[in-house]
Amino acid sequence: MSTDSTFQPVRTKPWDFGMLSTEEFGEREKELVLQVLEKKRVFRYYGGDKEQSECYRLEKLYRETVGTQYALAVNSGTSALVAALIGAGIGPGDEVIVPAYTYIATAAAVLTARAVPVIVEVDDSLTMDAQAFEAAITSHTKAVIPVHMRGVPCRMDAILDVASRHNLIVIEDVAQANGGSYQGRPLGSFGQAGCFSFQQYKLITAGEGGMLLTNDEKTYARANIYHDSAFVYWDMNGGIQEPPFPGENYRLSEINAALALAQSERIHAIIAKLQHIKSVITAGIGHLEGIRLQTIPDPKGDVSYSLVFYLPTAEQSQAFSKQLSREGIPNGTINNNGFADRHIYKNWTYVMEKRGASENDTPWNCQSYKGNVQYSRDMCPVTLDLLSRAISIGLHQHMTDDDCDDVIRAICKTAGSL
Repeated sequence: MSTDSTFQPVRTKPWDFGMLSTEEFGEREKELVLQVLEKKRVFRYYGGDKEQSECYRLEKLYRETVGTQYALAVNSGTSALVAALIGAGIGPGDEVIVPAYTYIATAAAVLTARAVPVIVEVDDSLTMDAQAFEAAITSHTKAVIPVHMRGVPCRMDAILDVASRHNLIVIEDVAQANGGSYQGRPLGSFGQAGCFSFQQYKLITAGEGGMLLTNDEKTYARANIYHDSAFVYWDMNGGIQEPPFPGENYRLSEINAALALAQSERIHAIIAKLQHIKSVITAGIGHLEGIRLQTIPDPKGDVSYSLVFYLPTAEQSQAFSKQLSREGIPNGTINNNGFADRHIYKNWTYVMEKRGASENDTPWNCQSYKGNVQYSRDMCPVTLDLLSRAISIGLHQHMTDDDCDDVIRAICKTAGSL
């Protein structure tokens, strides 16, 4: 790599695009939030008329967009996962299979439902490997959570095939892929439930918030009960026939719902821009020897805010990443964030150590669990190898053709200097 004092980076102007979601804040967000304040209705069950609720309108938008019969707005993507698991009847004694590369909340939701997470390898799409999923199934397995990581759709046909043959429940984690699809079908519509996040780092935001989608009436009813400990006692919810049981408070406020609604109205336009940007860059670097682009199971359904490619070795990846940064292109690898990345299973400390909120009663040692799942930091070597060789570049809908050209030239220049 060049250390010449005359070195001139490809990109000299700042890379300061901001977050995908909040950079879109505008008059529509102000309009809908102010409407909530003017109505003086910030709680969804206040006022009697549910169709005046922003939460209800948000649920209606997602039902119609994704094509499910039921939708439940909640206060986070994690809450959506927990409510979906409880709604599907998953609990103590059950095992739920999760990928080794996902945010820790996926595993935490399983534990909150008092079930045991079983961690399996991802493939070079960085989503769940269907063969690893099938190999991990035991007599205790009840469900699987495929995660559409970094906006990339999982191989849902293969995952659904395995789940169907073993009679397992599928709950999609769509937190990082809102608006994506697989083989023409919206993500979140494949499993017994689909779970979304509106947290600020996501493509669209409510600050905090989430959504659970399902076509299963019982799952919806039970998730509703669980998301609000007083749910069955509100007059507006008299249609739920499931017997009540203790729940949490996962309700979404009307202000958060208004913000999510304004953002969600433009999601497909944002994705179209991102797909164009990613296609331009991948076309410009696809010829390079020594780097290999991430496999995308369905490019048409890729949300496309992340560009990932692999180097032959971890050492080459680190050197490439450092030089690419010198060229003015921010990027990430498994090791250069300066902190333990909680998207990688080996850094899920309380999972690795089987540590619950109570020392005496955890999902692993409770009387109902008869399995013996084991964890170790090196248990998924394929995943760790892929991540050690991967370089990721965050894309943004405000990138211009010149910005794309900077990325292409910087990658080509760096590849040529290896």
